[in-house]
Amino acid sequence: MASYFEITERTVYRDLAALAEGGVPILGEPGVGYSLMRGYQLPPVMFTSEEAAALVTGGMLTEQMTDQSVRAPMRTALAKLTAMLPSELQLRAHRLRDAMSVQGRKPTNGPVPLSRVQAATADRQVLRLRYNDNTRESAVDRDVEPLGLVYLLHEWHLIAWCRAKNAVCDFQVDRITHCEPQSELLPKRADFDLQAYLNLPFNDGETYGVVIEVHPTLAESIKLHGGIEVRQSNNAVGWERFHFRTPSLEYFARWIISLGDRVSVLEPAELGQMVLDVAESTFRHHQRKMRSPQNHS
Repeated sequence: MASYFEITERTVYRDLAALAEGGVPILGEPGVGYSLMRGYQLPPVMFTSEEAAALVTGGMLTEQMTDQSVRAPMRTALAKLTAMLPSELQLRAHRLRDAMSVQGRKPTNGPVPLSRVQAATADRQVLRLRYNDNTRESAVDRDVEPLGLVYLLHEWHLIAWCRAKNAVCDFQVDRITHCEPQSELLPKRADFDLQAYLNLPFNDGETYGVVIEVHPTLAESIKLHGGIEVRQSNNAVGWERFHFRTPSLEYFARWIISLGDRVSVLEPAELGQMVLDVAESTFRHHQRKMRSPQNHS
């Protein structure tokens, strides 16, 4: 550069420093040279007020529905995007965030960061998992081919082709105790559609199909329960039928009890019996509490 422009090397370094101080993203690599950050020549991104509101909403949902491995990058990304907004939109975004709240149970944080599973899914890398499905005394090792990530019943699930079972399986992310991406890269499976898989009321993976009927007054809240409503149909008496898929019948049984007498379990029979067992156990527990001497003192 000094030779081309017929200036001294000191002037080149001084000009590079001045550009960097002025906010121009100059990257330097020893033995290679200097370059502009990729994309610097692109025109500035402009957001509408609706787009700014959507970013705020997305950030708050990320805070509630992911773990720290995703929350931290989202915070820095939003901070960078917010800094690009005009002052009026920045103020509006801050006011909106202060006036909004996202409630609900956060997913369980497991030993493996969600971002690591996301990266392998995006890169189509084979994952070597150690998985505890709570049905065995010890965790099992599995080589899987990631097909999708799903937020279901307040937990993240990795839908993947399990090479040991030679089938599509559902792995709850917080039960993955170890996760190691492999060098093997995979082509897209043309025979698999994630949405179609989720729409199946029953499957042979590590989830359960459930069919219930609920009183019409509960229908709308049932649709919103974890976003897992698949389809519905009215029966003769006006109750509405819902098909679910769940990784845990015990969780589902305890949730059904909270709905009282405005729900009926149709399938599977195992779930109906589990509801009765949990209800009886709950009754005996509170009966003992009511009869204990300390409750009458």
